[in-house]
Amino acid sequence: MRRSRAFIPTTKEAPSDATLPSHIFLSRAGFITQVAAGLYNYLPLAKRVIEKIENIINEEMTKIGAQEVELSFVTPAELWQKSGRIEKFGKELLRFHDRKNNLFVLGPTHEEMMVDVVRNRVTSYKNLPLNLYQIKTKFRDEARPRFGLMRGREFIMKDGYSFHATAEDLDREFDTVETAYKKILTRLGLDFRIVEADSGAIGGSGSKELMVLADSGEDTIAVCSKCEYGANLEAASRSKRSEIPEAPEVTFNKFTTPDVKTIDELADFFKIDPYFTIKCVAKRVVYEDESEIVLFFVRGCDTLQDVKALNATEALDIVDVTEEELQAIGLVPGFIGPLDQDKAKHVIDSDLKDAKDLVCGANELDYHYIGVDLSILSDVAYFEDIAEVNEGDICPNCEGELTFSKGIEVGHIFKLGTTYSKALKAEFLDENGKAQPFIMGTYGMGVSRLVAAVIEQHHDENGCIWTKATAPYMVNIMISNIKDEAQTQAGEQLYKQLQDANVEVMLDDRKERFGFKMKDAELIGFPYTIVIGKELVNGYVQIFDRATKEKTDIKSEEIFDKIMELI
Repeated sequence: MRRSRAFIPTTKEAPSDATLPSHIFLSRAGFITQVAAGLYNYLPLAKRVIEKIENIINEEMTKIGAQEVELSFVTPAELWQKSGRIEKFGKELLRFHDRKNNLFVLGPTHEEMMVDVVRNRVTSYKNLPLNLYQIKTKFRDEARPRFGLMRGREFIMKDGYSFHATAEDLDREFDTVETAYKKILTRLGLDFRIVEADSGAIGGSGSKELMVLADSGEDTIAVCSKCEYGANLEAASRSKRSEIPEAPEVTFNKFTTPDVKTIDELADFFKIDPYFTIKCVAKRVVYEDESEIVLFFVRGCDTLQDVKALNATEALDIVDVTEEELQAIGLVPGFIGPLDQDKAKHVIDSDLKDAKDLVCGANELDYHYIGVDLSILSDVAYFEDIAEVNEGDICPNCEGELTFSKGIEVGHIFKLGTTYSKALKAEFLDENGKAQPFIMGTYGMGVSRLVAAVIEQHHDENGCIWTKATAPYMVNIMISNIKDEAQTQAGEQLYKQLQDANVEVMLDDRKERFGFKMKDAELIGFPYTIVIGKELVNGYVQIFDRATKEKTDIKSEEIFDKIMELI
């Protein structure tokens, strides 16, 4: 492609709301333009990157026997009503009526549609397993679309769905797709981690996320210092502490604690480690038709993990409550403890089960209990893992310590089981001729988000640094002075040689200053820029390596062989 004819509208200014490098540089380098909040046009350079990512995905999916389809973007709401997700998905699900007043949704994901495709068309276990996928535009009406392609309302996604006769076969396919996804991210040149995750609105179990490691990532992940364990904080777990602080030597009693309401005040008052205190976090949990106040209890040194708390109550949402609401049901804010089970539902962190020597609120103004033994609640209270792990906690799989890292979620895979097949009555006949619901898996990968993730991990202060697998053009030939006949002739000759060798090459033949064109080249992020300039009279041209910023003088007659060697 000749730069003089290419549509690459580079600019010096970034969008006013752009904070992430990918949003800034993809906009400035002419890859994307914004239409409205969370909506973007993909310009020619972006389309080339997207197609490269899609090609790699298609190649790896073909290797594992997955078949590509394309389903309707518009989905009958009836399918979502049958699955029970039309309310669970919330306002992110864009609903609309057609001229006949039929209700439809714009697909944010296609579990229901894919089940509808397969049911009554695959009727025997002999036709299983089956893995179908698509690469398609999705829409989620995000409340706060931001960060460019990282959190848009409209986005490109690869979503796949597998159908099985047995749970064991689902496990096999799940591992197969996970391996294929690892190969995709490796081929794209990304540093990533596979982590355990929460299933969210998709449902099912066996959930894992593919995280590209980047300081700008929205998600915090806990990773082990010794083994491959990794998990999103929403799902991260830990082993029991190996080193326990010294326990207070007290017997059970009620103690006056005037104006002592916080954990820090409580630990200081009794001169104990917060590990031996109990923190109460009161929340209102929202169900489909009602809501209620639930008291969550964790150790004073821990923090309640809201997603874990939501899952523990099987609610749709979880929100804060006021002191007035607590007082209305007979609770005393700042002095709430787990021993009074009558005022509200309790959920106690599993790390507190059978714990002893504790200090907790006495449900009375200015009083706490000391010497509390929670073993007395073992048979009556509900214990669940609701605490967020801390840096330095012990890995659940080995003795390594957990550390935190930032990550960008670019893929999510689930073992759905029969969640959707039962709801939509999608069945097959097993070996005994008995009808059984399909056992399913689902496998998503954000294509447009991957475009942004590459730049979040590969950029500098001057612009994009594309990996070789994702670069819109591998080589940029820059003619320093377009009026110089020798430079122009050398550039044209090399341009034709590289085209004939099927190298993706851009010829910058614009009548612009050298400095301007060089800044453009760095902003766009071509892996290699060949500068044909003044040194041509001495038989040399220069190769600029975008990743390393190294500039190397090469004999002009050797430049073709050298660039072929590099790429």
